[in-house]
Amino acid sequence: GGVQFDDGIKRVIDGRPEALRRNCEDSLRRLQTDTIDLYYLHRWDKKVPIEDSIGALSDLVREGKVRTLGLSEVSAATIRKAHAVHPITAVQTEYSLWSRNAEIAVLDTCKEIGAAFVAFSPLARAYLTGTLTDVASLDAKDIRRPMPRFSPDNYAANLKLLPAYTALANELDCTPAQLALAWLLHKAPHIVPIPGTTRLDHLQEDLGASTVKLSADAMARVEALINQRTVVGERYAPQATGEVDTENFA
Repeated sequence: GGVQFDDGIKRVIDGRPEALRRNCEDSLRRLQTDTIDLYYLHRWDKKVPIEDSIGALSDLVREGKVRTLGLSEVSAATIRKAHAVHPITAVQTEYSLWSRNAEIAVLDTCKEIGAAFVAFSPLARAYLTGTLTDVASLDAKDIRRPMPRFSPDNYAANLKLLPAYTALANELDCTPAQLALAWLLHKAPHIVPIPGTTRLDHLQEDLGASTVKLSADAMARVEALINQRTVVGERYAPQATGEVDTENFA
């Protein structure tokens, strides 16, 4: 069957031990390498107990094909079950000012077990950069198009939050993107934001966030401006929401 994701590409989520082994060996062959440093279970296949999937991945660690294991978009309970089978080194989940599902349970669980919390889409898929002002300009195949927060009406409402946010960034002598990343870096030392870019100037701007200092007052002000109560729209459309294990646990 397979699942139609927001980007229009059909994929199969298959966490069976034999599938994980096959996928790993296929990756090693394509990458022309003997070992993968960090191997993520990108989505938990809810038809397979997490312990079975992690057990298969731990076999790959013992064989030297994989060095460390990671999980993506899973709840605190699932992380604990997985970690009981084999140490989990990293947990990758969406986390930004407008997507706070990971707060409390998952952040604390990662800290407790010594795992890095890898925050993807830390710039809210360009929203927090202040540069995406017209969603009509997005390519027809852009993965943001089906996402509720990027629908024209919702996005128009969300854009109204940005002037105050941009003003705060100016006051703190940084760009809106740097403020979003600095907020994450100040939240906890085990958070590793992974902003994506294809431009060197954007990369340099993102790296500049590491020198931005935010006081407790500035943290509180930015959190009050943009959060899951002030933004309009769910994180994912219903189909994609069903594929993650993180929507309602915080």
